[in-house]
Amino acid sequence: MVKISNFNFAKVLTTLGILANVISVNAQQWENVGSSANISAGTGSFNNLIIDAQGNYYVSYYDLSVSKGSVQKFNGTSWSHLGGSAGITTGAATYSSLAINPSGSILYYTNQGTGFEARKFEGSAWSSLPSVSTSTTNYQASAVSPTNVLFAYGSYGSGTVQRFVNGAWEQVGAASIAGGVPYNAEMVIGTNGKVYVTHNVSGVKVYENSQTASATDAWTLVGGTNVGTTFTEGTNATSDIAIGSDNTLYVVYSSPSSNNRKLNVKKFNGTNWVQVGNADFGISNDLYNVSIAVTPAGKLYTVASGWAINSGKNTVYEYNSTTNTWVTLGGDFVSDGTATYNDLQFDAATNSLVLTYSQTGIKIKKFSLGSLSVNDIEKNELNIYPNPTKGIVNIKGDSKVKSVEITNTVGQVLSAKSDNQQVDLTSYPKGVYFVKINLENGKQITKKVIKN
Repeated sequence: MVKISNFNFAKVLTTLGILANVISVNAQQWENVGSSANISAGTGSFNNLIIDAQGNYYVSYYDLSVSKGSVQKFNGTSWSHLGGSAGITTGAATYSSLAINPSGSILYYTNQGTGFEARKFEGSAWSSLPSVSTSTTNYQASAVSPTNVLFAYGSYGSGTVQRFVNGAWEQVGAASIAGGVPYNAEMVIGTNGKVYVTHNVSGVKVYENSQTASATDAWTLVGGTNVGTTFTEGTNATSDIAIGSDNTLYVVYSSPSSNNRKLNVKKFNGTNWVQVGNADFGISNDLYNVSIAVTPAGKLYTVASGWAINSGKNTVYEYNSTTNTWVTLGGDFVSDGTATYNDLQFDAATNSLVLTYSQTGIKIKKFSLGSLSVNDIEKNELNIYPNPTKGIVNIKGDSKVKSVEITNTVGQVLSAKSDNQQVDLTSYPKGVYFVKINLENGKQITKKVIKN
């Protein structure tokens, strides 16, 4: 028998644990969320997916069975119409967006209707907000700031942002952000006081402004240049943006036809837009309906459907930082037919990716990323307990703690303290949180905490 020292034995166990996790992830497949492949009564389109801090899923879509916009919620067991029944709009609702406040208590839905319509769900019912604009608005996006302010970006007026304050909409920054008719409006909000919008007009562009900007404050082109060049074909949505817990911006887009409309991902490093992984990747040409997701630990995933070949099936890709390449996740294809309106999100409660798309009906698939994270390997340096917790979490380790931040699953900072060995989650609702610990030795460790 070969003897193994305590140090080596622990190392072997760690290696085996990581190996088992890798094998488990590779063996995983995309699975239906809920008991049925489709959650809609009939065909649908214009999907949006939101996941709250408690791990509930919300999907909005244009529901052709009632010719209105519908929103459904998955509570971990089953899907049900939010508000009790299908169809929350007064008429057709095509272009749309979905947003939720940090605590998960209020959901917002916008849609193209009689102008740029907006609604909120609070408690048990939907109620109408004043229209963002009376102008017809195709491309639109919405997001809620860490201070619970709803923002909406629409393609009307060559790109305009509004925020909802004291029961009325007010303009954020100067209008005509795009300087032309924008395609594929998207929006993210940081914990740094900034709001970001992206669209396709003569290339992929990202603009920023203060969340408190007046109607005359100019929007600034992030990096001073385009993120890249893409093809523009209406609702094909050939670009998307995500923001990390450290406010790093990530953009995915399809290259122009000269580069076979393949995928590119770039991030903003504070000065420039830089390529993430190999350029022009994908298992087929003519990729569209893209979406990108980033985990609180900075792991990147993206999805796209292939139009020219593969019958329009969608594929999810994972960024491998070791090889600096993008690789398929969970097989070459998620769908078994043409997939449109992809929306990809990360579920911190179960460490999973969740994907919604349209394939006749509205489908939602889930892929488990396993039970280990990068931070789990650092258990010997610092531990937090109890976890799960009902409120108080203690921090214990050999290194001195410099500061502690509590963030939710979308990276919003809920609390920040200096030199603290204890975290109090008592006042927060049940769900998943991330405790970001900055040590005196310069290291930063993030731990996932579940509050029961």
